Amino acid sequence: METTDPLPISALQHWSYCPRQCGLIHLEQAFEDNVHTLRGQAVHARVDEPGIETRAGLRVERALPLASEALSLIGKADVVEFMPNGTPYPVEYKHGRATNMQHGHDALQLAAQALCLEEMTGRPVPEGALFYAGSKRRVPVAINATLRAAVVQVVAQIRAMLASRRLPPAVNDKRCRACSLVDICQPAALAARERQAALRASLFDPDA
Repeated sequence: METTDPLPISALQHWSYCPRQCGLIHLEQAFEDNVHTLRGQAVHARVDEPGIETRAGLRVERALPLASEALSLIGKADVVEFMPNGTPYPVEYKHGRATNMQHGHDALQLAAQALCLEEMTGRPVPEGALFYAGSKRRVPVAINATLRAAVVQVVAQIRAMLASRRLPPAVNDKRCRACSLVDICQPAALAARERQAALRASLFDPDA
């Protein structure tokens, strides 16, 4: 039986944001910091320290290791609040403010954490939350059927990319401005090269 190495849960957020970014990080092991990644590290500085506390009837665990054998995922939850009945409630910390685009990427990562917690605890996880440090706001996220299906689909897409050993194409859009890997990826140069290739092809195409 073929075995596969577990995927880090963070890869799902990377893929959702940009498949090429995911490939550069998880296929080619390329990474660079920028102001956005450094701010994210600062936000995680406290919650990345493992610890357990009790408050308002909740058991709160920080930096809790996660794993799913079914999906072959591994990772770490920033915070998991365990209700009095044992139901886990994951909370993922993010820098900046919630935006509609970014919320979708972050919610996918949170859903993957919820699926790991369900497998680990045997309890359903119907909801979690994203905490955005920029607005100091907790945004509840329903772990619904759509998100669950998206987790399974993205895991399959990432595994297919890793198996092919091929980087996805560069996107060259507004996402690139915030990406710490833009200098490694060089999306504008790749897009220009593709336009030139298409132009050359059309010049020699009698039907063009």
